[in-house]
Amino acid sequence: MSQQGELAGVNLDVAQKPSLTDKQIRLKQRLKRTYLGAIVPIAVLIAWQVLGQSGIISSLLFPTPMRIISAGIRLIQTGELYENIRISVFRALSGFLLGGTLGLAFGILVGLFRRTERALDPTVQMIRMVPHLAIAPLFILWFGIGETAKILLIAKGAFFPLYINAFLGIRGVDNKLFDVTRVLGFSKWKQVIRLTIPGALPHILLGVRISLGVSWLGLVVAELMGSTSGIGYMMSDARQFSKTPVVFVGILIFAVFGIAADSAVRGLERKWLSWQDSYKGH
Repeated sequence: MSQQGELAGVNLDVAQKPSLTDKQIRLKQRLKRTYLGAIVPIAVLIAWQVLGQSGIISSLLFPTPMRIISAGIRLIQTGELYENIRISVFRALSGFLLGGTLGLAFGILVGLFRRTERALDPTVQMIRMVPHLAIAPLFILWFGIGETAKILLIAKGAFFPLYINAFLGIRGVDNKLFDVTRVLGFSKWKQVIRLTIPGALPHILLGVRISLGVSWLGLVVAELMGSTSGIGYMMSDARQFSKTPVVFVGILIFAVFGIAADSAVRGLERKWLSWQDSYKGH
């Protein structure tokens, strides 16, 4: 009887212990990833601050994190930081939307039709090999130093990752699935919507992530083209006057906006590709 009583008590404790919901489990995993990801940056910042205050590293070349924070606060108070961020974000998003949309459209066309691939792909690949810095003078010559040249330069960089990944994603769809859709009587349009695009979606989202990163890189080049505003211009102007903390503020802004954009796309990946049973690491 005593053993039965003990077992009943254990079962009662187990029944009373609340189980974690799926939402709570995901939140716990997200917090764990955040903690692990913050270890290295926090350690680097602490070491940087200590070495800077002790004079071991140059305060001109590597201003301490506290000096960088103070410079950022001053830029916020004057309104200069907000205005430059607004202009830079507009340029980056405009270039990404233009180049990414065209890249996705051309990638789908080239992936679906062999004749389109033979006609367009060699030219596209040739243009892809032309560096940003090499084509920037031509853009200035053609479009001046206004917003058009900057947005088009960013769009050029954003075009190719989506183009290549859309093409590879479509060509990577299992050919047997097309046979199944033909047996089911799918039209060409229905094949594209129900099979080709969903099958290529992992590659397309990867292309979006790379295109966003390239757009931020292209923004720096674009804002050095005779610009008078934007984060890139703010950093260039600060460099000329040896305002190193302001340069680091610009670098930090690029890093924060870049990781925020990448995290947003990764969130879409988790939502739209939840049907994938892929390896997630140990």
